[in-house]
Amino acid sequence: MSTDAYIAIGSNLGDRQTTINSAIQAIASHGSIELVCRSSIIETPPVGEIEQGAYLNGIVQVRTTLDARELLDALLRIESDHGRDRSSEQRWGPRTLDLDLIVFGSEVHEEPGLQVPHPRLHERSFVLVPLAEIAPGLMLPVHNETPRQLLKALGGAG
Repeated sequence: MSTDAYIAIGSNLGDRQTTINSAIQAIASHGSIELVCRSSIIETPPVGEIEQGAYLNGIVQVRTTLDARELLDALLRIESDHGRDRSSEQRWGPRTLDLDLIVFGSEVHEEPGLQVPHPRLHERSFVLVPLAEIAPGLMLPVHNETPRQLLKALGGAG
Protein backbone atom coordinates (compact mmCIF):
# COMPACT_ATOMS: atom_id res chain seq x y z
CA MET A 1 0.00 0.00 0.00
CA SER A 2 1.30 3.46 -0.82
CA THR A 3 0.79 6.80 0.89
CA ASP A 4 0.89 10.32 -0.53
CA ALA A 5 3.21 12.60 1.40
CA TYR A 6 4.32 16.22 1.08
CA ILE A 7 7.90 17.30 1.70
CA ALA A 8 9.05 20.89 2.16
CA ILE A 9 12.43 21.67 0.60
CA GLY A 10 14.58 24.67 1.48
CA SER A 11 18.13 25.89 1.00
CA ASN A 12 19.97 29.12 1.75
CA LEU A 13 23.64 28.17 1.44
CA GLY A 14 25.72 27.61 -1.67
CA ASP A 15 24.08 27.09 -5.04
CA ARG A 16 20.57 26.85 -3.64
CA GLN A 17 18.78 25.90 -6.87
CA THR A 18 21.30 23.20 -7.76
CA THR A 19 21.03 21.77 -4.24
CA ILE A 20 17.23 21.71 -4.43
CA ASN A 21 17.26 20.09 -7.86
CA SER A 22 19.75 17.48 -6.65
CA ALA A 23 17.65 16.73 -3.55
CA ILE A 24 14.50 16.31 -5.64
CA GLN A 25 16.42 13.93 -7.94
CA ALA A 26 17.63 11.96 -4.91
CA ILE A 27 14.07 11.69 -3.58
CA ALA A 28 12.76 10.61 -6.99
CA SER A 29 15.49 8.02 -7.45
CA HIS A 30 14.77 6.26 -4.14
CA GLY A 31 13.37 2.83 -4.94
CA SER A 32 10.36 3.19 -2.62
CA ILE A 33 9.44 6.79 -3.46
CA GLU A 34 7.67 8.07 -6.57
CA LEU A 35 7.76 11.80 -7.31
CA VAL A 36 4.18 12.88 -8.10
CA CYS A 37 4.66 16.62 -8.59
CA ARG A 38 6.68 19.61 -7.47
CA SER A 39 5.76 23.20 -6.77
CA SER A 40 7.39 26.30 -8.07
CA ILE A 41 10.45 27.37 -6.10
CA ILE A 42 10.03 30.67 -4.26
CA GLU A 43 12.55 32.91 -2.54
CA THR A 44 11.66 33.80 1.04
CA PRO A 45 13.26 35.61 3.97
CA PRO A 46 14.72 33.47 6.78
CA VAL A 47 12.76 32.74 9.97
CA GLY A 48 14.22 33.46 13.39
CA GLU A 49 16.77 35.80 14.93
CA ILE A 50 19.90 34.55 13.16
CA GLU A 51 21.18 36.82 10.40
CA GLN A 52 21.40 34.80 7.18
CA GLY A 53 20.57 34.87 3.49
CA ALA A 54 17.23 34.28 1.82
CA TYR A 55 15.91 30.77 1.25
CA LEU A 56 14.64 29.04 -1.81
CA ASN A 57 11.61 26.94 -0.81
CA GLY A 58 9.22 24.53 -2.45
CA ILE A 59 7.15 21.41 -1.89
CA VAL A 60 7.17 18.01 -3.54
CA GLN A 61 4.39 15.49 -3.44
CA VAL A 62 5.52 11.88 -3.33
CA ARG A 63 3.86 8.48 -3.22
CA THR A 64 5.69 5.94 -1.09
CA THR A 65 5.48 2.44 0.31
CA LEU A 66 7.67 3.52 3.23
CA ASP A 67 6.10 4.32 6.57
CA ALA A 68 6.47 7.84 7.98
CA ARG A 69 9.58 7.06 10.05
CA GLU A 70 11.29 5.30 7.13
CA LEU A 71 10.52 8.23 4.83
CA LEU A 72 11.88 10.70 7.38
CA ASP A 73 15.05 8.61 7.74
CA ALA A 74 15.49 8.62 3.94
CA LEU A 75 15.08 12.42 3.91
CA LEU A 76 17.65 12.84 6.69
CA ARG A 77 20.13 10.74 4.69
CA ILE A 78 19.55 12.93 1.63
CA GLU A 79 20.16 16.05 3.76
CA SER A 80 23.39 14.55 5.06
CA ASP A 81 24.49 13.60 1.53
CA HIS A 82 24.05 17.29 0.65
CA GLY A 83 26.33 18.50 3.44
CA ARG A 84 23.87 19.11 6.26
CA ASP A 85 25.03 18.24 9.77
CA ARG A 86 22.04 18.72 12.05
CA SER A 87 24.13 17.99 15.17
CA SER A 88 26.35 21.05 14.69
CA GLU A 89 23.91 23.70 13.50
CA GLN A 90 21.87 26.33 15.28
CA ARG A 91 18.09 26.02 15.33
CA TRP A 92 16.65 28.07 12.45
CA GLY A 93 20.16 28.80 11.23
CA PRO A 94 21.49 28.67 7.67
CA ARG A 95 21.57 25.30 5.95
CA THR A 96 22.57 23.71 2.70
CA LEU A 97 19.37 21.68 2.60
CA ASP A 98 16.25 21.35 4.74
CA LEU A 99 13.80 18.53 4.04
CA ASP A 100 10.73 18.49 6.28
CA LEU A 101 8.01 15.85 6.15
CA ILE A 102 4.96 18.11 6.21
CA VAL A 103 2.08 15.68 5.63
CA PHE A 104 1.98 11.88 5.49
CA GLY A 105 -1.44 10.82 4.22
CA SER A 106 -4.00 11.40 6.94
CA GLU A 107 -1.66 10.12 9.63
CA VAL A 108 -0.80 12.02 12.80
CA HIS A 109 2.51 11.27 14.54
CA GLU A 110 3.72 12.92 17.72
CA GLU A 111 6.83 11.08 18.79
CA PRO A 112 10.49 11.98 19.35
CA GLY A 113 11.95 13.19 16.07
CA LEU A 114 8.74 12.72 14.09
CA GLN A 115 5.84 15.14 14.18
CA VAL A 116 3.38 14.91 11.31
CA PRO A 117 1.70 17.03 10.19
CA HIS A 118 4.56 19.44 10.73
CA PRO A 119 3.75 21.34 13.96
CA ARG A 120 4.37 24.81 12.48
CA LEU A 121 3.08 24.36 8.93
CA HIS A 122 0.03 26.54 9.64
CA GLU A 123 2.34 29.46 10.60
CA ARG A 124 4.60 29.36 7.56
CA SER A 125 3.63 30.99 4.31
CA PHE A 126 6.83 29.62 2.74
CA VAL A 127 5.29 26.16 3.20
CA LEU A 128 1.64 27.04 2.59
CA VAL A 129 2.17 29.00 -0.66
CA PRO A 130 3.84 26.13 -2.57
CA LEU A 131 1.57 23.55 -0.89
CA ALA A 132 -1.50 25.51 -1.99
CA GLU A 133 -0.07 25.60 -5.52
CA ILE A 134 0.11 21.81 -5.89
CA ALA A 135 -2.59 20.66 -3.42
CA PRO A 136 -5.04 23.53 -2.85
CA GLY A 137 -7.86 21.26 -1.70
CA LEU A 138 -5.81 18.93 0.49
CA MET A 139 -7.53 18.57 3.86
CA LEU A 140 -4.70 18.80 6.37
CA PRO A 141 -4.82 16.42 9.32
CA VAL A 142 -5.24 18.06 12.74
CA HIS A 143 -6.07 21.45 11.19
CA ASN A 144 -9.07 20.19 9.19
CA GLU A 145 -8.46 23.00 6.72
CA THR A 146 -6.85 23.25 3.31
CA PRO A 147 -3.54 25.00 2.59
CA ARG A 148 -5.51 27.83 0.97
CA GLN A 149 -7.67 28.28 4.06
CA LEU A 150 -4.63 28.31 6.36
CA LEU A 151 -2.83 30.75 4.06
CA LYS A 152 -5.83 33.05 4.05
CA ALA A 153 -5.87 32.94 7.86
CA LEU A 154 -2.23 34.10 7.78
CA GLY A 155 -3.25 37.05 5.62
CA GLY A 156 -1.75 35.65 2.43
CA ALA A 157 -3.29 35.07 -0.95
CA GLY A 158 -5.37 31.95 -1.09
